[in-house]
Amino acid sequence: MSKFDNISKKIILISGPTASGKSKIAIDLARKINGEIVNADSMQVYKEISILSSKPSITEMKKAKHHLFDFKSSKKIFSSGEWLSLAKRTIDKILKKKKVPIIVGGTGLYFISIERGLSKIPKIRASVSQKVRILHKKIGQKKFYNKLIKIDPHSKNKFLPSDSQRSIRAYEVLKSTKKSLFIWIKNTKSLFKDYDLKKIYINTPREILIKRITARTERIVNKKSIEEVKNFLNLKIDKSLPANKIIGVNEIHMFIDKNKTLDETKELINIKTRQYAKRQKTWSRGYMSDWHMVYNKDSSILLKKILNLIS
Repeated sequence: MSKFDNISKKIILISGPTASGKSKIAIDLARKINGEIVNADSMQVYKEISILSSKPSITEMKKAKHHLFDFKSSKKIFSSGEWLSLAKRTIDKILKKKKVPIIVGGTGLYFISIERGLSKIPKIRASVSQKVRILHKKIGQKKFYNKLIKIDPHSKNKFLPSDSQRSIRAYEVLKSTKKSLFIWIKNTKSLFKDYDLKKIYINTPREILIKRITARTERIVNKKSIEEVKNFLNLKIDKSLPANKIIGVNEIHMFIDKNKTLDETKELINIKTRQYAKRQKTWSRGYMSDWHMVYNKDSSILLKKILNLIS
């Protein structure tokens, strides 16, 4: 009998910076332990952008069952709360089949929502949300963030000052409920407190990440991804919506408009991707200090390490 036969409520969480190889290791792990993969990347939920968001390929998806990829319209906002609700239902269905849920992605807030829960904030009134977004558009992100932390000191250092989506969310929660978003969060319990969470972070060294990011950019910036961006632009999606932030969309847009050469476009994508990977690593140091930090350039040795940690 395999040590994974008595699964109980074991959930494997696999995170890591972009280009760390977490998707491949999750597939290898799923095949080894009879697991199914659940997406924890906020950009891979959107249907319209596949190449630039680095979704698993059709071939990869055939190797193991995948959930919560490629199902949401880019014209819609998809909140962490929605993801958590869908993830909970998906995880319980997988466990009911006596299989192991493997949650994989790079969106730190999704993993925090599993570990610590998400607050049950009352629905924000549409009028409040609209006023907040008008204000944000009028004064810009920098002034908006400074205004936010003056009226809500609890928001300071909780996310990047450049993060417009979370800034707007924190502002509208305060205005609508008269209570900081982070007070709501503090008084929250996890939906998974009775589950056995095995937390793995693929801690790929910086110099290897840089090489992988460069190689991936070279591989994905091609006729297909340019066509993908053209189709995306034709949808005329509101600029404030999250899918516009997928790295490569704006850069290829500039190439299409002949404002950048192909080489300049690739370099911009490389720079932004490296910056994103750095932010993910910074996040992990602050919020994932109790996770198992693992790495090995040999994927078979890395898989063995992970199997030992989760058994």
